[in-house]
Amino acid sequence: MLNPDLTNDAARFWKRRDNKQFLQILGTITALCGNPRPHDSIAMGDVNSHFRVDIGEFRIIYCFDKTTLYITVIGNRNDKDAYKEFDRK
Repeated sequence: MLNPDLTNDAARFWKRRDNKQFLQILGTITALCGNPRPHDSIAMGDVNSHFRVDIGEFRIIYCFDKTTLYITVIGNRNDKDAYKEFDRK
């Protein structure tokens, strides 16, 4: 099982959600720690260094190594803000 590591921006976005959304994102992060490549994850770019997964109205952009799941961005799914924030990092 991987250890989650969130950026400050991702943690801040996540903590501002209501209880239902917070738990929805928590469940997905927990599942990603157990299986970082679920069937609905999509590789971003040619290198496959980052992946994205959608949960309800949110999108998580992440990468991982042998011990850690790095959550780079958690953002709204219906706009391009998550991708814009990812490009800034």
